[in-house]
Amino acid sequence: MKSIFSEGSQITQLICSLLTLIPVFSYGAAVGWMSPMTLLLQSENSPRSEPLTDIEISWMASIPYLITLPSAWLLVLIADKIGRKYAILLVSLSGLGTWAILLSSLETWALITARALVGISASGSYVVFPIYIKEIGEDSIRGSLGCLIGVFHTGGNLFLYVIGDMLDYYTVLWICLSLPISHLILLSMMPETPSFLLKKGEDERALKALAWLRCRSEDDVEVIKELEHTRREQENDSQSNKFLLKEIYNNKILFKAFRIALVAVLAREVCGAVPVLNFAGEIFTMASGGKELLLSPNQQAILLGSVQVVGSVFASSIVEKSGRKNLLFFTSLLSALSMGALATWFLLQDLEISATSWLPLATLCLCIFCDSAGLQPVSMVLAGEIFSFKYRGTVMGVTMSIAAFSDFLQLLFFKPLTNEIGIFAAFYFFAAVCFFISIYVILCIPETRARTLEDIYGDLRKKEKREIREKEATDI
Repeated sequence: MKSIFSEGSQITQLICSLLTLIPVFSYGAAVGWMSPMTLLLQSENSPRSEPLTDIEISWMASIPYLITLPSAWLLVLIADKIGRKYAILLVSLSGLGTWAILLSSLETWALITARALVGISASGSYVVFPIYIKEIGEDSIRGSLGCLIGVFHTGGNLFLYVIGDMLDYYTVLWICLSLPISHLILLSMMPETPSFLLKKGEDERALKALAWLRCRSEDDVEVIKELEHTRREQENDSQSNKFLLKEIYNNKILFKAFRIALVAVLAREVCGAVPVLNFAGEIFTMASGGKELLLSPNQQAILLGSVQVVGSVFASSIVEKSGRKNLLFFTSLLSALSMGALATWFLLQDLEISATSWLPLATLCLCIFCDSAGLQPVSMVLAGEIFSFKYRGTVMGVTMSIAAFSDFLQLLFFKPLTNEIGIFAAFYFFAAVCFFISIYVILCIPETRARTLEDIYGDLRKKEKREIREKEATDI
C-alpha cells in the first residue's frame, strides 16, 4: 500500500480516523433524537395514535445503557479474538438496525427495541473506537485523534437537534439511515490495526498497515522501530496468565491504573450531561415555568448542542498542549460550579423566589461545554493510554459496563425522581460528584501526555511508595 501523501505525513491517520468514526456520529444522532422526539411523541401532534407516557419515554431513554452492559463485553471479545474492524462492523450494523426499526413501526415495542440497539453503538463508541484510534495513531497526535470521538458524538447530537426541529419525523429517520449505510461501504477500505495483526502473527500485514498509516516505506527505520516496540510490549504481556481481571486486581500498579480509568470514565457519565442531553427540551420547558420563551425548547437544545461541538473541537485542539490532567481538573471544577448554580436556581423557583431567567441556559451550556471539552474526551484518551495492548480491551469493557449501568439508572429514574423530590436535588448530586472528581484528579491521576507506559507506571510506583511511607509514619 503506497501512500499518495508526503513521507511521514499524518494525514492518512486523520482520514482513516474520520471515515471510521461515522458510526459514532450516528450514535450521537441517536442520543440527540430523544430530545426533540420526546416532545413530539408526547404531544397532540404525535405521529402515533396515542402519545407516549413518561414511563415509556424513560424506558426508551434508559434501555440503551442497560444493553451496553453485555454488548460491551461482546464487542471486546470480538475485537480481541476476531479483529477491531469486525467489532466496528457490528457497531455499524446496530446503527442500521436502529434507524430501520424506527422507520418500520411506531409501536412501543419497536421504539424500545430500536433504542436497545443504540446500546451496542454506545459500547462501540467508547470501547472499540478508542482502542482502534489509539492503535492506528502515533504518540504525538493520539490525544487529538482520540478527541475526535467526542467531536463526532457531539456533532451527531447537534445534527439531530437541527434536523429534528426543521424536518418531519420520517425524513429525519431516512437521513439518519444513510449514515451506517455509507459507513459499511467505506469500512472495507480501512486497515486493521497493526497491533492486532502483530498479535495474530501476521507480521507482513502489520508492517504494510503501519507503513501506510505513517506514509512511509515498509523498510523505513521509524516504521520498523515502532513495530518492534509494539512487539516487545506484547511479548512482555504474553508472560502473564489469562485471567486478566484477577491479574489486574493482584497487581498494585495495574489495579491503581484501573481505579484511575474507572473514576475518569464515571466522571464523564455522572457529571449531569447524560440526562441533560436526553431531556434537554423538557428541562428548558420546566425552567420556563410556563412563561413564553425567546427560543423554543428545541432551539435552546440546538444552542446546547452547538456549545457541545465547540467544546469537543476545543478539546481536540488543546489536549496535546494543556495535558490531560489540567484539562480534566478545570472542566470538572467548572462543571461542579455550574451544576450547583443550576440546582440553586431550581430550588429558588420551588420556593417562589425570583431568580435570573438566563441562568439555566448559561449553566447548562457551561456544563455541556465542560463535558465535551474535558470530561468526555480526556476519560477516553486516559483509559487507553494507561494500559498495554493486552489489558486495554478488557479495561475499556469493564469501565464502559459500569458507566453504562450508572447511565441506565440515571435515565430510568431521572424523570420520576425529579417529579417527586424536585429537579434541584439531581443537580446538587451532579455538582457534588464533579467536585469530588476535581479533587481526585489533583491527588491521584498522573499526566499521560506524550509519555510511555513505563513513565506513567513509574509515577504510580512513586505514589505507591510515598503512600506506604506515610502509612508507616502514621503507625509509628
